[in-house]
Amino acid sequence: MIEWQAAVTLGLVVGVLVAMATSKIAADVLMMSALSVLLILGILPPAEALTGFANPGVITIAAMYIVAAGLRETGAVYWLGYWLLGRPQNQRGAVRKMIAPIAGLSGLMNNTAIVSIFIPVVQQWARRIQVSPSKLLMPLSFLAIMGGTLTLIGTSTNLVVDGLLQAEKQLTLGMFEIAWVGLPTLLIGALFLWLFSEKLLPKGDHAMGWQANNRVYQVNVEILSSTALVGKPLGLTDLKHLQPGQWQGIQRGEEWISENLDQITLRANDILCFKGHPLASQQLRQHPGVRLLGEQLTESVPQQGCLIEVILSADFPGLGQALQNLKFWDRYQAKVLAISRGGEHLTRALDEVKLELGDALLLEASPSFVDQYRFRKDFLLVSTLADEPPPNFKKAPLALGILVGMMALASSSVLPILQAALLAAGAILACGCVSVGKARRHIDLATLVTIAASFALAMAMNKTGVSEGLANSLLAYEGLTPFGALIFIYVTTAILTELVTNNAAAILMFTMAVAIAQQLGVSLMPFVIAVMMAASASFLTPLGYQTNLMVAGPGGYRLLDFLRLGLPLSLICATVSLCLIPLIWPF
Repeated sequence: MIEWQAAVTLGLVVGVLVAMATSKIAADVLMMSALSVLLILGILPPAEALTGFANPGVITIAAMYIVAAGLRETGAVYWLGYWLLGRPQNQRGAVRKMIAPIAGLSGLMNNTAIVSIFIPVVQQWARRIQVSPSKLLMPLSFLAIMGGTLTLIGTSTNLVVDGLLQAEKQLTLGMFEIAWVGLPTLLIGALFLWLFSEKLLPKGDHAMGWQANNRVYQVNVEILSSTALVGKPLGLTDLKHLQPGQWQGIQRGEEWISENLDQITLRANDILCFKGHPLASQQLRQHPGVRLLGEQLTESVPQQGCLIEVILSADFPGLGQALQNLKFWDRYQAKVLAISRGGEHLTRALDEVKLELGDALLLEASPSFVDQYRFRKDFLLVSTLADEPPPNFKKAPLALGILVGMMALASSSVLPILQAALLAAGAILACGCVSVGKARRHIDLATLVTIAASFALAMAMNKTGVSEGLANSLLAYEGLTPFGALIFIYVTTAILTELVTNNAAAILMFTMAVAIAQQLGVSLMPFVIAVMMAASASFLTPLGYQTNLMVAGPGGYRLLDFLRLGLPLSLICATVSLCLIPLIWPF
């Protein structure tokens, strides 16, 4: 191979890594630019440069996005969260209760989706047990990351490395094979979080001054007959501690109950009255056991897209009219769920309230409502509170059944993981767990392009001899043992993961692992597992992993906060992994 081709390849690799770590250019743009250079200069022919786009691991990831979309749209994960997480009493109790459901679910679906779903749940815990969200949100992210090491489908990195292994050695990992290392790492890491996260994380600001906010709504919810809430006292359900706000009473037929609410056993069709911040209404709307009530409509209307808040202006045509006479639905195609008037407790039925200037209305309407009325004089303010409709909980068991079936097929070797994932994705769409349009929106095309384009760099490193040259340079040090090389692969992968995307780090380090294993004349498998584990051990920076970035804002974290908790956790994961890998996959 011509030396200039090797030099160009090495320069591209270094340039991409530096740009990812220091610039704001999107990773998919950088990777596609590098692929284009390799193509234009003739270092790789088109068939080789584009091989990543046909890699089984990449296609499996795309299929898993659809499966995860079905679990999310049906509320299956949210439903499991209510069932499994229970009622923690303090910060340690909350961390302990998060371990099994968060890590377990992260082993079954994309951990980014898990964290996005559970952030509001964890924030609600924080309000309930009077601790800062910053004490719980970082453990949430870290548990989701470690949970991804339990199965082959736990993270996209695992699937990418498995795809590389298939292409390089025609080998594939079993569904739970990585769990031999992932499970002990998770258990010891979770124990560390349980014991020390409260001391190492900042207190932050968890003031709960919702009463100071004038936007207080009184909303009514109906207890559904097919829910576990029926037969339980309100004080022993998760509804009791819904915040920011408080329960006003229960309407049971003609009877109004407002005293000793904690001790009242809930019945089907009970109407519960809640007064609080609009965010609480959003949480109620997502609860699988209740139905949010609003104005009485003369005909059944379809469930709309999202929650919207509007403030009535002086030009609103219905000022001074009762809601029942205004026919709000006919005029605006939006259903009124609640009315807020400067925190005043409106005791009259919603339909009987006469609207006044400055009233804030909580609406259920299609997303197009915002664009249509944002600049109309009817309203002083139009803002969206929730971008998504409530989950279709009726199909949650079906979505979970499809997931379990996929796991059974893949783990029993009846079907390879690619075929099992494609079958599951097709079943999710065919059963209506998620629409085709929403499934498309759930597929992270930028991530798929980044991963697929990264294969071109890895192939160029192999073809031009860059990987072999770097391996020879490393092995030039006398006395380097296979275990020493394993430590090098793990540590280098872990560092790259913090600086660039975990998938790019795994793909580039895989080529190094292959070269080193060949030079040492030992098995490749220990190095493959080390790359998988290290690429998921991203705890040091908020930029190292997407879930870290997701909790950084709500938790109010700084880089020092991640280092304080993440550095010892990284050392724990490295120690456990490096001790177990050679025992399970000998050199």
